[in-house]
Amino acid sequence: MNSTTGLVMSNITHHFGQTRVVDDVSLSIAPGELLCLLGPSGCGKTTTLRIAAGLESPSAGTVVLNSQLVSGDGVHLPPERRHVGFLFQDYALFPHLDVLGNVEFGIQSLNGTERKTRALEMLDQVGMKDYAQAWPHQLSGGQQQRVALARALAPNPGLMLLDEPFSGLDKRLRDQVRDETLHVLKRNRVSTLMVTHDPEEAMFMADRVAVMRQGRIVQMDQPEALYNSPADPFVASFFGEVNIFDALVSNGMADTPLGRFSVDGPVTKAQVLVRPEGIGITDDDGPEAVVLAARLLGRVSLIHLRVEHPHLPAAHLHARLASRALPAEGERLRLSIDHSQVFIFPAT
Repeated sequence: MNSTTGLVMSNITHHFGQTRVVDDVSLSIAPGELLCLLGPSGCGKTTTLRIAAGLESPSAGTVVLNSQLVSGDGVHLPPERRHVGFLFQDYALFPHLDVLGNVEFGIQSLNGTERKTRALEMLDQVGMKDYAQAWPHQLSGGQQQRVALARALAPNPGLMLLDEPFSGLDKRLRDQVRDETLHVLKRNRVSTLMVTHDPEEAMFMADRVAVMRQGRIVQMDQPEALYNSPADPFVASFFGEVNIFDALVSNGMADTPLGRFSVDGPVTKAQVLVRPEGIGITDDDGPEAVVLAARLLGRVSLIHLRVEHPHLPAAHLHARLASRALPAEGERLRLSIDHSQVFIFPAT
């Protein structure tokens, strides 16, 4: 990416008192790209977003937005001079203004006719033009979110900042609204930095995801690369449930109840992670397991299994099968392993 366009945060560090909450974070967002900061509560992702917004001044590092230095080296532009749009969990619509008035509020530099035309255009994009005369208290949560998005985009910002914007919605509405939001952001080609703790949401929304832990970015890549090639056990387990085995390594092979797996490098102990969707049922030879329970979860079935091994402790593990046919409790099955869903790391 050209370093003069979009957002560039370089070596950002920030302290609250003696606590370092952001630790040498660097990232860039190209025009029209959506980058998601993903991580557990307290990992520094919201503070990073607030630094991009100008709501916090970093202890060290620089922020450049569309060619302009906005933070660092003695410079700190306040949020209102950064030309950024905000969409947070609390949509913060003005209760004394109708929907049209809320969207017009951020574009006071336009004359009355231009302002109304632009506001109605944005409301039309989010499917809320027919509610222009409604009041915020008359809207559902999803409708309020759409109005807040229209208000944020009306000034044509150089950067959109989204902080857990869908977490207050129920699941069905959340899926619908985030799909609509993604299409509106892409249609307007606005650079976007989004914060979430939900890995599925990050994979759905983002062109790239930066996984954060304890103030640092531990891996940043396209969603499919993070899922298929995680850098460590934290990243692997953050993108979904994993079965974990602590294994001894001999002759380059890690022994687990599911079989032996090749290990790279001079390792004597390893942690083997196997995704539930990497475990299947076969008629061929394979590890034998006893069904403890089976539950249909809609698109997949979750099977609880107990695997015994002549030389290793028995293991309780989960398999997710794309099948509606549930095995019976107590049934013995032979398992197949998709090695692309097995990840091996040196034990720490």
